[in-house]
Amino acid sequence: MTEEQLAPSWEGSVILDIGGEVGALMLHTSPALVGHEIDLIPDDRTVPHTHSAVRERQLVNGVSFAAVYPHLRAGTYVIEGSDQRVTITGGRVSELEYQGT
Repeated sequence: MTEEQLAPSWEGSVILDIGGEVGALMLHTSPALVGHEIDLIPDDRTVPHTHSAVRERQLVNGVSFAAVYPHLRAGTYVIEGSDQRVTITGGRVSELEYQGT
């Protein structure tokens, strides 16, 4: 079975659903992780964990490689595959460089 390669996304192609108690995360990675999914595990066990695939992101000022999480409840999350934690704030987009193990 072959895995489908995701096409690059273009500027404005990801809609973020933020406001109130909901924020978003842009997790920057290396190009080697394109197509890999990275899970976020919330500290609050009543919130389901979520995942996003790393994609090439075409931007006006260049190319980025990132997993985008467009709708996250405010709180602290563990980034699976790393020792990193990120705090999401409602109404804001957080950005972080992935430090996978």
